[in-house]
Amino acid sequence: MVRAAVSAKDSQHHPSLLPAFPGLEAQEQAFAYGVKVSGCTVHFVDEELDHGAIVVQKTVPVLDGDDEHTLAARILEQEQSRIRKRSISCWVENLKFLDGDL
Repeated sequence: MVRAAVSAKDSQHHPSLLPAFPGLEAQEQAFAYGVKVSGCTVHFVDEELDHGAIVVQKTVPVLDGDDEHTLAARILEQEQSRIRKRSISCWVENLKFLDGDL
């Protein structure tokens, strides 16, 4: 997602450890590169694609027998359970810093 005008308060989840593998098909890119660890990132949105200050990341190992679909499913599980809770806390703390106070 690229926006012409964004706020420092906008954040996005991405299924890779940015800055690696931005854009679509992150797991396909990861397999093509041969990584042994992938993961997910929550970052603040700016004008560039999958760019902006990183709020939090969670690693997910690439297991023997994984394909793009099984890896994507495990990354999504981490994104929905662990990283979302952690990112909310970090996001609020960053807002306090950016805005001076809530």
